[in-house]
Amino acid sequence: MLSMKNKVVMVTGASAGIGYSCAKTFAEAGAKLILAARRAGKLNRLAEKLAKKHKTESVVIELDVRDQKQVEEKINALPAKWKKIDVLVNNAGLSRGLSKLHEAELLDWEEMIDTNVKGLLYVSRVVIPLMVKRNKGHVINIGSIAGHQVYPGGNVYCATKHAVDALTKGMQIDLVETPVRVSTVDPGMVETEFSEVRFHGDKKRAATVYKGLTPLKGGDIADAVYWVATRPPHVNVHQVLIMPRDQATATIANRK
Repeated sequence: MLSMKNKVVMVTGASAGIGYSCAKTFAEAGAKLILAARRAGKLNRLAEKLAKKHKTESVVIELDVRDQKQVEEKINALPAKWKKIDVLVNNAGLSRGLSKLHEAELLDWEEMIDTNVKGLLYVSRVVIPLMVKRNKGHVINIGSIAGHQVYPGGNVYCATKHAVDALTKGMQIDLVETPVRVSTVDPGMVETEFSEVRFHGDKKRAATVYKGLTPLKGGDIADAVYWVATRPPHVNVHQVLIMPRDQATATIANRK
């Protein structure tokens, strides 16, 4: 088991949900954190909380992963010691809507594609060369059951998560001759801001997604990410698919 003490861990989308939970889990293990997201206020509060509780050293980056120039400039502007990124958790992502493809809002498509696919690519393109140069590092992409199965109304979101699955496999091939590891952790239903974002702030509709069952929590996914990151150097966990006990597939769940 690898120790995360004093390792530099970068988490995108760290202001809430799975990213927030990953930051807490790695902080508990003694890691140093690069916290990246659009909501700087939430990141600063998280950094203060972790510093107080775990004496965690953190760097906060107000970052929109959809902006390639911003991604490149802000990561390259990090002090030298913070560029030694040991683990990158590509977590930033979202879903918008559940409309049929021919009835959907084009802006929803753009936001999903730009965040879930291009954002992951932009961050990876800057960070992975730093890892290759140092001959060490681990990229952990947060995928989804939607990267394995397509469900009604999921069309473009599912396509973006299938892309994350394909990009993860492509990275594994491209980096096989290096010590850099690449993994994906793919959750089923996780109760975070996800559904509220999908339904454009409709909390009542978002609550129905988890009605009658016990969904995963952000901490469950953070535990899986941490386990993947701490395997011995000769081990690469390619993929973890993690679901609530009450969920069998993307569309089949036991609701009471």
